[in-house]
Amino acid sequence: MSEDCRKRRFEFLEHTADVYIAAYGEDICEAFENAALAMFETMTDTKNVECKIKENVEVEGEDKQSLLYNWLEELLIRFDVENMLYSKFNVLRIKETDGRLKLNAEICGEQFNPEKHKQKVGIKAVTYHRMEIIEGPKSVTIKFILDI
Repeated sequence: MSEDCRKRRFEFLEHTADVYIAAYGEDICEAFENAALAMFETMTDTKNVECKIKENVEVEGEDKQSLLYNWLEELLIRFDVENMLYSKFNVLRIKETDGRLKLNAEICGEQFNPEKHKQKVGIKAVTYHRMEIIEGPKSVTIKFILDI
C-alpha cells in the first residue's frame, strides 16, 4: 500500500449532486469498514458517536459489488428504522459459500441524539452508479456514490 493510502481511510471525491466516496484498506475487509465509516461521516461527525451498543451484521451478495451495496444498505436501514448511528466497524470475514459471498461483521454505535450528533446531510440511498472495487496486491480501493 502506498504511503498516501495508509494515512487516509477514505476521502470525498468531487460530484455535482451526490456524495462520491473512495474508501481504502489493506484488504477487502478493511475497505468495507472504511466505506461504512465514510457513509456515517457523511451524516454526522463520527467522533461524537460512542460505542454503547454492539450489534452483529450478516449480509450476502452475488458478487463483491452487490455485497458492498447490501452492507451499506443494511447499515442505512438500521439508521432509518432504529435511529442508530455507528462509528466502529469490524468486518470479521467475507467468504464464499455456494457461489454467494457472505459478510459477517460487528458494529458499534448509539442512538441518534440531535443534541449530541450534528446532522450533516441525509442519505436517501446507496447506488451502484460508478461503483468500483479495485484490488491490488497490498491495497483495496472502493468507490461509490450515495444519493443525498
